[in-house]
Order: sequence, then C-alpha cells, then structure tokens
Amino acid sequence: MAFKFPSDEWIKELSRQLNASETYAQAATNWEGDCLFIALPDAAYAETSYLYIDLQHGKSSNAMLVGGPGEKKALFTISAPFTTWRKVIEGRLDPLQGMFSGKLKVMGSMAQIQRMPKATTELVKCAAKIETDFGS
Repeated sequence: MAFKFPSDEWIKELSRQLNASETYAQAATNWEGDCLFIALPDAAYAETSYLYIDLQHGKSSNAMLVGGPGEKKALFTISAPFTTWRKVIEGRLDPLQGMFSGKLKVMGSMAQIQRMPKATTELVKCAAKIETDFGS
C-alpha cells in the first residue's frame, strides 16, 4: 500500500518504521527533539503541508499532519519545497548535504544535528522504506 506524501498516514507510517528499526534506535539513543517538516509549494505541489513528529531517545511518538506552524511548537523545523523532500526520501539528496547547502532550511540547533549524523541518516533510510505516492 502506497502512502501519499505529505499526509497524516505517511508521517504515522514513518513513526512506525522508526519504532521498528533497531538501527535507528541505536543511532538516535541520545536524540531529544521534536520536528516539524514543512513541504512548501513548487511546480509539482500546490500547497504547504506540515508534518509533526516527536523523536526521543530512538523512539517516535505523536506523529501527525498539522494545520500550520503554530499548531505544534517543535525544537526543529525543517522546510523545503515538495520536490526537494521527494529527492531526500528517494535517496537522491543526502539530508545533511541538503541542510548545509540550504536546500533544506533548518530552524533549531545545527550543532545537535551535527553531533548525531547517523540518526538523521537512519531516519531517512526509514522514510525510504515507505512505499510513497508523490502524486505523479
């Protein structure tokens, strides 16, 4: 079953994948911080969507599509156009390179992200396992 990105079902499936991954649990054992992922409009996607997920010590909880940036205050906010998110999920853009190049805009402590690059990498590997419908 394919999950439409971005959607409530997709972020909940990411949460499930993260909680099932022993590799993610080990890589993110010291991670504390919830995230708001913002998919911005571009030529392939006409809306702005907000996906919230709470990540604590290698486990994920409270994953949901939210109505806007004020609905859930997160320690980290990462925004990018829809097509950039697609590249990350499909493994065509390294998330850390995307952050450092400005393709993914980060609000929050880049130092914390830099201290745990494997957690970021494993999160994206879990996202890549999701059968994703990008609407194309």
